[in-house]
Amino acid sequence: MNCMAIEQRGEVILVDCGVTFDNRNLGVDVIHPDFGALETFGTRLVGVVITHGHEDHIGALPYLLKRYDVPVWAPPYSLGLIRERLGEHEVLAHARLLETRPRTPFKVGSFEIEPIRVTHSIADATALAITTDAGTIVHTGDFKLDEAPPDGEHFDSERLAELGDAGVTLLMSDSTNIDSEGPTGNEVDVAAVLEELTEGATGAVVVAMFASNIHRLRLLGDIARKTGRKIVLLGRGVGTHARVARSTGYLPWPDDLVWPERRARELPHSKILAVATGSQGEANAALSKLARGDHPSLDIGSGDRIVLSARTIPGNETEVHALLGKLLKRGCEIRTRLTDRGIHVSGHAHRPEQRRMIELVRPKYFIPVHGTFHHLTRHAQLARETGVEHVAVIENGRIAEVSTDGLDTTHTTHFGRVHVWAGRPIAPAVLRERQVLAEEGFASCSVLVDARNAVLDVTLVTRGVLDEAEHADEIDGVEAALRRAIAALPANVDEARITEEIRLTVRRAFFQTRGKKPVTVVHFRRTPS
Repeated sequence: MNCMAIEQRGEVILVDCGVTFDNRNLGVDVIHPDFGALETFGTRLVGVVITHGHEDHIGALPYLLKRYDVPVWAPPYSLGLIRERLGEHEVLAHARLLETRPRTPFKVGSFEIEPIRVTHSIADATALAITTDAGTIVHTGDFKLDEAPPDGEHFDSERLAELGDAGVTLLMSDSTNIDSEGPTGNEVDVAAVLEELTEGATGAVVVAMFASNIHRLRLLGDIARKTGRKIVLLGRGVGTHARVARSTGYLPWPDDLVWPERRARELPHSKILAVATGSQGEANAALSKLARGDHPSLDIGSGDRIVLSARTIPGNETEVHALLGKLLKRGCEIRTRLTDRGIHVSGHAHRPEQRRMIELVRPKYFIPVHGTFHHLTRHAQLARETGVEHVAVIENGRIAEVSTDGLDTTHTTHFGRVHVWAGRPIAPAVLRERQVLAEEGFASCSVLVDARNAVLDVTLVTRGVLDEAEHADEIDGVEAALRRAIAALPANVDEARITEEIRLTVRRAFFQTRGKKPVTVVHFRRTPS
């Protein structure tokens, strides 16, 4: 979730404005930055500059633009995706969207910004050279060194070197793959593996990949033509990216190459090269629907080949392995990085390429970005080894102040995350309740007493605590404990005290038997005297 604020002369620009996702199954659609942090500066937000179009760099723009009416600068392909997102949130009509081009500087308030072409796992990725009162800042965005990009838009090492010659005050660089040695690999190398796998298949070939990798989509189009197959796009995400890429010229597919998804059953399987969403095992994505046999447009089975052309993001292993198991049970052949090493390459620079970036720019100061504290610390050490004397590792909320006196990181500011469900923020208290409900379960207790607090009736219902039909004796035990607890209270006790005693008794009883304290709601009634 990338969102960097840079401030000078009372003005702030944001570099990227992304979302992240919550894997705790608490009903959270997306998470975006808490933009209230901007107000603590007491300054004016003058614009947002986007490096590229991945969701963790553009996904929060609808939420920002509902709060701040500011212009957004982005490369053409990113703008196409941004328009899609803003249209979904009904904020496109008033948005001010401006196109950026590599090596073409533009002004945003007191800042001058020049995009610089870099290669990444999405089309039209850029680094930024930002001219400030304290000197030039280079923000790499996400990058890698692809020597043969399919779209011909080469990494602009020449311009980065020119900036280094002129003097760069601060470099902020992508740290994601700092632990990876050796070359990252090129997309054309992946294409050779995918072409071989497609040529050798007798049935349908389904390639599961990140929908945003337009370079790979472009190469799959070439493979489809060579092997006499039709491209079938399965899943909303890949359909959106293909549509935007074709409209902006990044995906030069002829119209007869793509076969409509709804008519996929009309094709012989030997003529299908499908591209599917769901490489991370997402339950509602196209690949999971194929594995369950409930995809509306295509059935797969014996003779079909599934190609997982993506890495499994750490934390998703269980879901991905379960998905692959379902596909195997359907008779599909599975090909992954374990069977074909070159089936995927990362979009983020490995350690040697990160060193190369530092050597090109030769900054006075260095701040690693993008990654965990471990990644940032390792990247900082690499910068020191490469000759940068002034290095700082900062986390969310830490301010790095660059001036003629040096690099100061002693100050902090407010930061946070906003969880969104159905387009609206979820209050932190509600989110905590959801987590407790998931972990502890729920109990509803209805108690009826007479005027002297003698218990007339107790009804206890639980959800997520135990199977009441199988453990009726345990429910009876909790109800008996309730009767005893109420009977032990003084005769003149008020209703609030009785209600709280009931709640605590239920929680204590289940903790003794289950080790859980369910969220307990009490319905207390007293008969008329």
